[in-house]
Amino acid sequence: MPRLMPEKARTMKLKIDDNGAAVLQDGKPVYVDTDGKEFALDGAHLYGRVRDLTTEAAGHRKAKEAAEERLKVFGDIDPEAAKTALNTVANLDQKKLIDAGEVEKVRAEAIKATREQYAPVEARMKELETALHHEKIGGSFARSKFIADNISLPADIAETYFGRHFKLENGAIVATDQHGNQIYSRNRPGEPADFEEAMGILFDAYPHKDAITKGKVGSGGGAQNGGDVKTVNKTVKASALEAMTPTEKAAFFAKPENAGLQVVDA
Repeated sequence: MPRLMPEKARTMKLKIDDNGAAVLQDGKPVYVDTDGKEFALDGAHLYGRVRDLTTEAAGHRKAKEAAEERLKVFGDIDPEAAKTALNTVANLDQKKLIDAGEVEKVRAEAIKATREQYAPVEARMKELETALHHEKIGGSFARSKFIADNISLPADIAETYFGRHFKLENGAIVATDQHGNQIYSRNRPGEPADFEEAMGILFDAYPHKDAITKGKVGSGGGAQNGGDVKTVNKTVKASALEAMTPTEKAAFFAKPENAGLQVVDA
């Protein structure tokens, strides 16, 4: 389960103007976090979120107390010993139809037959899950306005590096940082960041972002890289990239000298 807070605790303070008054944005007070980033905080939204979490915590506490009360009935009974005793009684009941020594054999055969029957269904489900992953996450990269407006790389190549930070949970896209912690929204405290906001946060943390930011990519002399791939004047052939596996693409663009390369057809 991802932690709600990153390893380094964040703090935030209210932004004050020269007259000592709180700075507002769209009627909301502006706060500054540890990294110096500014964001408007919706107090009503935050209050509602805190109220919901408080109610949820109270419900969990009551459920825990009720469970502990029910467990008192069993006293010091050993769960494993109780399970063994129940299995023994079940086998004795089944002896009316099948010899007790054959019960496990019959049970194993039944499980095997069930697994064989549903194996194609499981395979189809995995196939559909993979297709859903490609459509949801790959499609988000392809349709991303943030990537189109800010990153000089094609969406599929951006996905090669940043795609490892996104996964599907219960059909929803979840973003994690370099430490594996879930990324939460800066504008909606307590709620997960959506794809566009998470992409912006990940891009801000990328150490070579200046090299692939639109409008900042410079031109330079040719550079030789490993394998048969050659880059000249900060370009790389699309055919050379297509010959690479996703892992090779990620490693290629992770090299500082390759950051910001323009993909060309010829």
